[in-house]
Amino acid sequence: MNNHLYKTMNRNSQLLDILREIVSKRNFDTSKIELLPLEDQELIKNLQSNGLLEEALLYLESIDVDKNWEELQEKLNLEKKSVVINWRNIFQYAAMFFCVLGLVYVFQYKTGKQNNKVVSPDAIQLVLENGDIQILNPNGEQQIIKKNGEVVASQKENAINYKSAKPINKLVYNEIKIPFGKTFKITLSDGTLVNMNAGSSLKYPVQFIKGRNREVALDGEAFFDVAKDKAHPFIVKTRGVNVKVLGTKFNVSSYKEDTDINTVLVEGSVSLSDAANANTKTTLVPGEKGSWNSENTEIAIEKVDTRFYTEWINGEIVFRKTAFKDIIIKLERTYNVTIDNNRKDILDKKFNASFNKNIESIEKVLETMSKIQGFTYKIEGKHIKIN
Repeated sequence: MNNHLYKTMNRNSQLLDILREIVSKRNFDTSKIELLPLEDQELIKNLQSNGLLEEALLYLESIDVDKNWEELQEKLNLEKKSVVINWRNIFQYAAMFFCVLGLVYVFQYKTGKQNNKVVSPDAIQLVLENGDIQILNPNGEQQIIKKNGEVVASQKENAINYKSAKPINKLVYNEIKIPFGKTFKITLSDGTLVNMNAGSSLKYPVQFIKGRNREVALDGEAFFDVAKDKAHPFIVKTRGVNVKVLGTKFNVSSYKEDTDINTVLVEGSVSLSDAANANTKTTLVPGEKGSWNSENTEIAIEKVDTRFYTEWINGEIVFRKTAFKDIIIKLERTYNVTIDNNRKDILDKKFNASFNKNIESIEKVLETMSKIQGFTYKIEGKHIKIN
């Protein structure tokens, strides 16, 4: 084997091992990362900041190194057969091949197509296992089809339902991304129902595999009604907390811009554990909220009225002793607007209020709140200024 190829494959193996450790532990081992070349260190940082670590790992594990290397060589030879080949540049390109940009390039070359579709930020996106993006129209109907032609899900209006006729032995993932101003429902292959809130994403297997935990990854907020299966625990992974259940109803809110990750239990029982320290565990009973943030070493528990945390499913927006700065964030998500607040004196003031987004417009909400706090506002399209 060519010595350059051997070094490149070795580098790929090292990168793969470190990605596995980062994804499993949900944190960085700085000393190990520093062993990688500088471009790989930068790659990992970019993957982490864009939430693409798991996708990169899944793809690295799925490719055939030898086969893809041969395809890359053929491509390079075809392009350069009439010129003197600069092997140093080729091997620099080959090193990039085993990074995410290289992986995407090879995949697109294999399938013979480029995904240049411009996706509207207001669209509900379904990212398929091959990276293609399918737009889900909340008023439409369509089937979700795997590469082999098998129908794995069907979408009707504001919901998608996953079903598979035959069992599989390899996890294949889809990811759904819900924009601001919209909500959506997903029925997973085991019958678990997930209500997705605005500005959220969920990564999940197209079909769960017998003998393995049912694991999904959430960014944002969702309400889970988990199908009971004692042999296969259901685990929701967030950026800081893992929620483990057998069958129950609960709400998880894990928006990146929020300080706390909150889990509210409606029915059944859930176990919360720090993603970076599995030994830190807490069990909730119905009517309790577990809160975690990176500055605390323990998960705080309090009794709550669960309706305040779950009524968003029915369009309700409930504020209970909520600071105005947090209300602004929630209104932006719910109504898909941008709010510039020039009244810094009321940022920390707390409100009690409730609205229904299906009945009251953002203008009606602001009109009501402005009478309480005495501010003025101006609405221009999706942009709002508060003075």
